[in-house]
Amino acid sequence: MANKGRRRDLTRDVSVVILGGGRGSRLEPLTWLRAKPAVPLAGKYRLIDVPISNAIHSGMRRIFVLTQYNSVSLHRHIVSTYTFGPFSRGFVDILAAQQTPSDDKWFQGTADAVRQNQDFIHEMKSKWVLILSGDHIYRLDYSLMLRDHVKNNAKITLAVLPCTEEEIAGFGAVRLDDTGRVVEFREKPKTPQERAGMEAPAHLRGGSGAEKPYLASMGIYLFDRELLKECLNSGRDAVDFGRHILPAAVPKHRVQAHLFDGYWRDIGTIRSFYDAHMDLTQYDPPFNFHDPNWVIYTHPRYLPGSRMDKVEIMRSVISDGARLSECRLDQCIIGVRSRIWGAFVRRTLVMGVDDDYPDAPGAPPVGIGPGTVIENAIIDKNARIGKEVRLVNERKVQEAEGPGWVIREGIIVVAKNSIIPDKTVV
Repeated sequence: MANKGRRRDLTRDVSVVILGGGRGSRLEPLTWLRAKPAVPLAGKYRLIDVPISNAIHSGMRRIFVLTQYNSVSLHRHIVSTYTFGPFSRGFVDILAAQQTPSDDKWFQGTADAVRQNQDFIHEMKSKWVLILSGDHIYRLDYSLMLRDHVKNNAKITLAVLPCTEEEIAGFGAVRLDDTGRVVEFREKPKTPQERAGMEAPAHLRGGSGAEKPYLASMGIYLFDRELLKECLNSGRDAVDFGRHILPAAVPKHRVQAHLFDGYWRDIGTIRSFYDAHMDLTQYDPPFNFHDPNWVIYTHPRYLPGSRMDKVEIMRSVISDGARLSECRLDQCIIGVRSRIWGAFVRRTLVMGVDDDYPDAPGAPPVGIGPGTVIENAIIDKNARIGKEVRLVNERKVQEAEGPGWVIREGIIVVAKNSIIPDKTVV
């Protein structure tokens, strides 16, 4: 109990920086009208809620969110959700890209985003700075990571997890010595030659199986504040943590690894975003939003319970305020205020409807109309899908576009506020 109290004392000396990401082009059309961290998640949350909730549960409540694209809805969500009491030092502030006398460029990479805002961050005079990504799903007590950082007298600590050969091509690979110190960092090794020698012994991977021989960086970095400042000011060409800052720091400073063995998903593409939601429909989902000991916080809504009439539901999640009538749902995530009448919807994420979103004369009502069949799809907010529509991608097309919809990686995505007329077939 004393050790836990000690960790909590240390966490008060941490500033958290959440990287809001770039344009989010791989998540289009979900990011056409919003920043990537503001993309709706699991029916009622936003992606940004996950790292913020992890930080709050870890005792770290001085949080900056860095963003530069479509930040209005993200700003609105954060302001309406994360308000700490008047006697708390906690805050969640958005630092948007801006022109200054010393820098008039957009963020050029993850490190450059922090560099351009380092004056605000260093004003906190925290001993440590925790840098997170805003598009991952996981639960992690960062105070445990901080404990390892202090125990090993590290200057930088990285969270790492075991992964497959296919997965490591998209992440930073780390090689450790027997003490858990990082002795080599390679960003996104795609070829056998680039991966050579990076396999980790089983005892350094927490005993994970042979199918996961590598350790991947999770994009979670804990820095001593003064070293972070030194790294960021080492040169303006060092714009990315994975490609520049970490490979340069490993030979010069003690960089420690913190092994994570829980559920973690990088929500970087339409396919990974879709698969993460299908994970939630499993009988025993690998990530559970129902954990009372580690609640994922979000904007409080005062909505009635969902209203259902003659509805057949299989392994689905139904959010507040939905109105469902004479429909069948199989492995679906149904967002707040969703409206579905007489449709069959299977393996689909329906994001829901904004408050007081108006009907449009001559267009189908907001929601999914009778006789419609939808499979393997993402339906963004406020979509109007008419009667007897078929969104099933029977030809298994991988990439396509049409009025109000796209297909990405085989997944049909109906864009926000789109109208899909009666009898449309995709």
